[in-house]
Amino acid sequence: MLKMFSTQLTGLFNRIHEKEEFSFEDGARLLAQAAVGDGLIYLYGKQEMAAILAEAFHSSEPLKNAKPLEGHEQEVTAADRVVIFSRYSNDEEALKVAKWLREQRIPFVTVATKSNDEKECIAALSDVHINLHVTRALLPDEDGSRYGYPASMAALFVYYGLTLTLKEILADY
Repeated sequence: MLKMFSTQLTGLFNRIHEKEEFSFEDGARLLAQAAVGDGLIYLYGKQEMAAILAEAFHSSEPLKNAKPLEGHEQEVTAADRVVIFSRYSNDEEALKVAKWLREQRIPFVTVATKSNDEKECIAALSDVHINLHVTRALLPDEDGSRYGYPASMAALFVYYGLTLTLKEILADY
């Protein structure tokens, strides 16, 4: 089962890389504006997406010039940039944050799985959206259901894609 999960996960990562390649570049460029200027990079993620915040702030390689958005909303200015991580792009809490950022004219990146039937979503409000492409769990169960929904793993992959691309941009700068 682990071999099958690993194969499916590798396929997911490859799909994200191939289909979102330009969005990684655009998102990293947007974040670089804060990094080279007077701004900070704020990150937002709830539920399993809190894993990205843990990685960004408590890992052996924390993201420089970054803060969690929650609890710091009053500090955010137009010089700052924000990344919203969410399982789905129609998540109500993430949508409230995206609407607030749009009202404040603060540029932001969203990272979430986007479905085609969403009427209102964070992807439509954001400056750059990176689709996680996690439309269903990866492994079939004996009863026909599925399990192994790797939303946070896909989001961590995107987080590293953004930060590595950001590092390349800043090195060129």
